[in-house]
Amino acid sequence: MLGRDVAALLDTETPAPGVTSGTIRAELKTIAVVSRVGGGALTAAEFALTAGWGSGGQGSITMPGKGKTEPRPPQPGEQAAAFGSAPTLDVYLNATAYWKNVPQPVWDFTIGGYQVMKKWLSYREQRVLGRALTMAEIIEVTAMARRLAALVLLQPRLDENYRAVAADSAQRLVE
Repeated sequence: MLGRDVAALLDTETPAPGVTSGTIRAELKTIAVVSRVGGGALTAAEFALTAGWGSGGQGSITMPGKGKTEPRPPQPGEQAAAFGSAPTLDVYLNATAYWKNVPQPVWDFTIGGYQVMKKWLSYREQRVLGRALTMAEIIEVTAMARRLAALVLLQPRLDENYRAVAADSAQRLVE
């Protein structure tokens, strides 16, 4: 069951109930909510990713950039206890728009040696992509952050499972 949960969270082509579809789990609802500096609604004209996440290198190589994140203490209700006292980040598209509340462990999550969210953003910087993000891409970042958060929240169960399997294997070697 645990393996299926991990596989479902990594399968970005399939909705993850409670994480990216249906009723979103309470601890994930506030993660990576697209927001406007100063409040108010965003328009499609404000979806240009220009915060310096990536640039074109030689040939077709995309070079990652620094981008813009602002760390801050989480506000009440923003983070699950599993994230502890880790700061949360606001991750900027540009000077006007940002994804509010990306917990530091979610932002730092790596797969294959790459920081998942930062890598995704680097390929979608407007000067690389040649256009602003679509609403679907804006929503995809929220979904990505929530999937990664759900994986981070699974880590204690994964660690417990690993210890149980290791202990069982050690016992079988003794027998």
